[in-house]
Amino acid sequence: MHIAIAGNIGSGKTTLTQMLANHYKWTPRFEPVDVNPYLEDYYKDIPRWSFNLEIYFLKQRFRDLLEIASTESTIIQDRSIYEGVYVFTENNYRMGNLSKRDYETYMELFEQMTEVVKYPDLMIYLRASVSHLVQNIQKRGRDYEQTMPIDYLRNLNNLYEDFIYNKYKGRVLTINVDNMDYLHQTSDFATILDRIETELFGLFKY
Repeated sequence: MHIAIAGNIGSGKTTLTQMLANHYKWTPRFEPVDVNPYLEDYYKDIPRWSFNLEIYFLKQRFRDLLEIASTESTIIQDRSIYEGVYVFTENNYRMGNLSKRDYETYMELFEQMTEVVKYPDLMIYLRASVSHLVQNIQKRGRDYEQTMPIDYLRNLNNLYEDFIYNKYKGRVLTINVDNMDYLHQTSDFATILDRIETELFGLFKY
């Protein structure tokens, strides 16, 4: 079984991925730790290197999907190939960092790749307001995130909504996390477990 966790920066994907992996004894899979060889060039000249950067990420995420498909254990994945494309690459294109020609070539490649793999059995979408995202980003205190523009997070949030409700064709469980603290409140985590088990197995916990 393949479970994917989707959500904007600061929504709590990585935390929930690890907690669910620990609880269910699932195998967690996080974003590739390999250093993207285009990253340094990308930040020096974003329009010039965006296509190379996005192709590299696409290749890595497609490789992940192939490996997930070949394993018998249940995998829980922090960010899937789908949001990488429909949210982050789409945002790069809208910001003018990818040409129309490169974007169309990229999307054709993505569509051909996804013809040979299947959707996750369940995608859990952590839906959060921009104010909630900002609060979480400030709490975790990563220096490179502290100067992130609010408009950037807002644009990503809009793209996530479009991705989940208009473009993604797989099975989705949406969890509104604005008023949740599942890391510290066991009742909040229990609520999430109930919803996942209901979705996957038709069971209720009491």
